[in-house]
Amino acid sequence: MINGLQNRAALDSNYNANRLDVNGNNFDNNRNGFAFGIALLLRPIVMKTFNNLYPKLYSLSNLILAWKKARKHKTKKDYVIEFERNLKENILNLRKELEQQTYQPELLKTFILRDPKTRKISKSAFRDRIVHHALFHIIEPIFDKIFIYDSCANRVGKGNLFALKRFDRFKRKVSKNNTRNCFVLKADIRHYFQEVNHKVLLSILRKKIIDEKVIWLIKKIITNHYDKKGMPLGNLTSQFFANAYLNELDYFIKHNLGAKYYIRYVDDFVLLHNSKEQLETWKIEIDNFLEEELKLGLHPDKSKVIPLSRGIDFVGFRNFYYYKFLRKRNIKKILVKIERYNNEEISKEKITESFQGWNAYAKWANAYKLRERFFKCINTIEKHGKDKLL
Repeated sequence: MINGLQNRAALDSNYNANRLDVNGNNFDNNRNGFAFGIALLLRPIVMKTFNNLYPKLYSLSNLILAWKKARKHKTKKDYVIEFERNLKENILNLRKELEQQTYQPELLKTFILRDPKTRKISKSAFRDRIVHHALFHIIEPIFDKIFIYDSCANRVGKGNLFALKRFDRFKRKVSKNNTRNCFVLKADIRHYFQEVNHKVLLSILRKKIIDEKVIWLIKKIITNHYDKKGMPLGNLTSQFFANAYLNELDYFIKHNLGAKYYIRYVDDFVLLHNSKEQLETWKIEIDNFLEEELKLGLHPDKSKVIPLSRGIDFVGFRNFYYYKFLRKRNIKKILVKIERYNNEEISKEKITESFQGWNAYAKWANAYKLRERFFKCINTIEKHGKDKLL
């Protein structure tokens, strides 16, 4: 199955490579028929749909792959050990439930996470996470092909650092290498995960997925603990559905509004332009689109047009023309862990792991002295015991 998908993708790639560039990117080549490329653009676009996916979803090979993905970095967890005591039986039972459409997910376990922002996280049972991975593995490649390049969250090869680099690139282009003003519409969708409309989500997914059994499983997942709207933070499927849902917004901004410099990371997005008035107009149009088409709205306090000179909070950094700072909460996060290490609440291995992860992220900011200070602080605690300066 996996090889088949890879071969199919390769065929699609070769086919597209031999076609004209209908986006007009090769207009300077006199032999490629640029005018014909424009004509192709004017033809109605027929979106390819996918059926007969469900047998692939519950196939034994897909469920085994899903189990391996779900257990990654969690092999010592009690719930993983328990599931694997009767691994063969549990996998086969799960396969049978999916095949016969008797599968019923367990209720989510919800807890509050403060890091430092307070969030309600919902945790699925391990067997349900296997199902999530099985579904994701089948439908994610279908949708990822139609996502815009600058949708950065929860995608292979992308992430917050990718978004940060794109922001740097865009700010240089808009400001003509810092020689003219640059404004940013910094926007956030109000209560996004709580407000995702199930009916709208299913209509979006049906544009590509016409296998009703796959739709049945998606309904089972999104209505577990939630009724007509909302998705749990913490599920793999929620992350994917979040991208699919806001792909509609991406297309509206890129194609209807014609915005060139746009980046989205989950429900947090930015548009860059040298005209404040243009961004204010787009903000109104975006808010109207969200309300009318997606049953959402911009956060009134977190969605503003801001001069780049004042600094733009995006993907964990405060971005300016020539430099970027870490956000205070990211500094506080590592400082809390250093204090816990100082109080002997966590081990040397844990603080080392935490600091290495934080340092890899922090190095993208202008924070060399801060990073050195925290590094020396950890070394001081390790060599001399408690650091009284903390």
